[in-house]
Amino acid sequence: MTDPKTTPDLWVFENQTPHLRLGWRVTEILRHEMTPFQELLVVDTAESGRALFLDGCVMLTEKDEYFYHEMIAHVPLFAHPLPERVLIVGGGDGGTLREVLKHREVKECVLCDIDQRVTEASRAFFPTLSVGFDNPRATLLHEDALVYIKEQRGAFDVILVDSTDPVGPAVGLFEKPFYASLAASLKPGGIISAQAESPIARGQDVRKVMNGLSATFPKAQLYLGLAPSYPGALWAFGTGRLSGDLSPKRPLAFDTRYYTTEIHRLALELPPFVKELIR
Repeated sequence: MTDPKTTPDLWVFENQTPHLRLGWRVTEILRHEMTPFQELLVVDTAESGRALFLDGCVMLTEKDEYFYHEMIAHVPLFAHPLPERVLIVGGGDGGTLREVLKHREVKECVLCDIDQRVTEASRAFFPTLSVGFDNPRATLLHEDALVYIKEQRGAFDVILVDSTDPVGPAVGLFEKPFYASLAASLKPGGIISAQAESPIARGQDVRKVMNGLSATFPKAQLYLGLAPSYPGALWAFGTGRLSGDLSPKRPLAFDTRYYTTEIHRLALELPPFVKELIR
């Protein structure tokens, strides 16, 4: 990538579809490397603060990361009456872990991300996301979640699949065998929530996630949130449950920037075009 000091109009782009790209003006390149698993890029941007890209796809920007991280975590956690043990698959930047640890009911949260370099980059450049890494209730594992999950039968109340897009090391996290392993790893009354891509820009991926969850869990349901820097800005989360429903079971007792109990309820109401997409 060109040096922004000598190229004042440097931009980084994500090709969000074959016909759509989103760009950020870069003020400084902070880290650019090939990890054992993917290309990692951290930049300062003029519009959105620091941003993390993996394999050319934006994972987060400081300006709006909380939309995604609050919704992937708080909807399933508040839907569970007592989420004591939580697993995050992926999420090596720490944003989802930060939100999970806000729940006093959580006794342990295991974060399993295959790429340790993502966690190291977050420690170095994203202190507001990595705040949970050293919490005594957090356990960090850098290994293949596809292998780890097979050894965790009946271990978790809530599982959050905070994966990258279904390319590279994350492909297996969108397949039916993985969902079957997740179901076996839940305690009675357990819930999983998985990022399911954009119903506007990547409807086929949303449909694939819901087909997999519906074939695996007695109850599968989609809910929606916002992710301004992601393709289409409207983001889907697929859930699988062994029993119960997704209504909030406990009052909100800590500060948030986007999530509220009312937004939780509204997120479960799908517009007609999304219902048609997953029908």
